[in-house]
Amino acid sequence: MTMASPVSHQALDGVSFRLDGDPDLDLGGPATSAADLSLAGRLVEITSGEATLGEDVAEALGIDDFDSELSFLGGTLRTAVTQEYEARSQLAERPMLVVWQGERSSLVLRLYGVTLDDVVHLLRPLRITESLDGLSLTTPEDGGYGFTRPASVIKEIPGLGLVEMSRPTREDTAQLPPWDGAAVASGRLYRDTLSDGQTFFLLSGEELWATVVPLEGAAEQVAARLGGLRLSVSGAGARRGARS
Repeated sequence: MTMASPVSHQALDGVSFRLDGDPDLDLGGPATSAADLSLAGRLVEITSGEATLGEDVAEALGIDDFDSELSFLGGTLRTAVTQEYEARSQLAERPMLVVWQGERSSLVLRLYGVTLDDVVHLLRPLRITESLDGLSLTTPEDGGYGFTRPASVIKEIPGLGLVEMSRPTREDTAQLPPWDGAAVASGRLYRDTLSDGQTFFLLSGEELWATVVPLEGAAEQVAARLGGLRLSVSGAGARRGARS
């Protein structure tokens, strides 16, 4: 069988996920990476993606123009403050959208109760590295910085659905279904249902943890195709400060 051209996507913690499979799978689409980091003791969710990701998020939030723009860490740092109202608590908040854009990738995060000086202070200790496969972050060894769990890569694959990949943690493997999964090229394949009744699949390997949420009505087709999807992991793992 002719195999599809393999693709690789790098997670924010430096781990690279390689995908290949049969030619019926279109693996060429983009991917994003998401990670929970501690920045000087502040828990923050950071997302990376293509260079236009920050602009896309700003547009979705109704932001026409950024409030600030400066050269920073080898790229461009932009910030914009929005007004949000929480009806239940009747509180108004002003979160700041923070976007770092490099040559081919970008980072996006939202912070509450910060100024531009605070953002610069929080991000300055990070080292940002761009590659053809994505973007990675290296954190300092101390000062309350580090990944709180392995970063994930999220990718939509036509014919399969939404695929999320990461290195497994002890907490992940402890929650495996109580039945034996089917043996496939990438490990063991499990089928289960979400709380809303939607079918999803889980691929569990020694170095891989991947969930696949199929497109509506495509669960049976996905079950057959997942056996032909090969996922592998490379890289040193989560960078300094990672905890799993």
